[in-house]
Amino acid sequence: MRKRREKENSGFNVWRSYSDMMAGILLLFVLIMCVSLFQAQVNYEASIKERDEKLYLQDEYTKKIMSQEDQMANQQDQLASQKDQLASQDELLAAQKAQLDALAAQLDEQQSQLDAQSATLESQQSALDEKTTQLADQQARIDKIIGVKADVIEALKQEFANNNISVEIDETNGSLVMDSSVLFDYDETELTPEGQEVLGNVLPIYCSVLMQEEYFPYLAEIIIDGYTDSSGGYEYNLELSQRRSLAVAEYLLSICQSFLDADDQQSLKEKLTVNGHSSSNLVLDENGNEDADASRRVEVKFRLKDEEMIEELRSILDN
Repeated sequence: MRKRREKENSGFNVWRSYSDMMAGILLLFVLIMCVSLFQAQVNYEASIKERDEKLYLQDEYTKKIMSQEDQMANQQDQLASQKDQLASQDELLAAQKAQLDALAAQLDEQQSQLDAQSATLESQQSALDEKTTQLADQQARIDKIIGVKADVIEALKQEFANNNISVEIDETNGSLVMDSSVLFDYDETELTPEGQEVLGNVLPIYCSVLMQEEYFPYLAEIIIDGYTDSSGGYEYNLELSQRRSLAVAEYLLSICQSFLDADDQQSLKEKLTVNGHSSSNLVLDENGNEDADASRRVEVKFRLKDEEMIEELRSILDN
């Protein structure tokens, strides 16, 4: 019985110790929580204070910045006003300077005009006498240049007449027209014996006149043009007219050594031009109809150095 009571007392002490321990732990936990809450309260209050201080400093800094911006805005307004004043003054000065420059330029121009008029009056008197003496010589030179073509045509006509050869020389351009039916058989490009004889009589005379010393400096080209009638296609007639004019040119070059020296032969080759025109320049009768026989032809003509002649005329007039 005693042992049983001792056992019961022993179990009671263990549970009491356990509950005391738990009570102590709970008390410790409460203390820790209290300390933590207190510390958190302290930190929160410190944080609030620090935030308030920062906000105050930020507010002060913002006020300072705004004050500086206001000052800068006022200064910029002052600068803009001063800049406008300076611009107005610059415009006024520029206008005054432009007026002065215009007056100076006007005075310079008037002085230049007076000087030029004085110089002109002085030179005109001396030039009048000189020009009067030059007019006769210049007129003679101009007449010579203008009359070169007419002189060449007249020389050609005279030379053919002297050789008792009846040909028709165009009075306006000096061209010599030869009927293709005399030079070539129908639709052929090889010269007939009769055609060679005709060319052998007329081409040496025609070219010899053009190569004369008084005319050659003005000579630009000796031109051989071939033409056909309108029968047949254009391309075919173009080839036919080209080959016929080329045949005449080749024959001329083959006989030129008989009436020209070596230098003139080379000059002839440099001046000679050959063209085929197909049916582009038909000959019409009095009723406006095509004259087929007359349209089939070969023309030999010359072209003078018109540009050089005009330039010489201009040079004479300028001088």
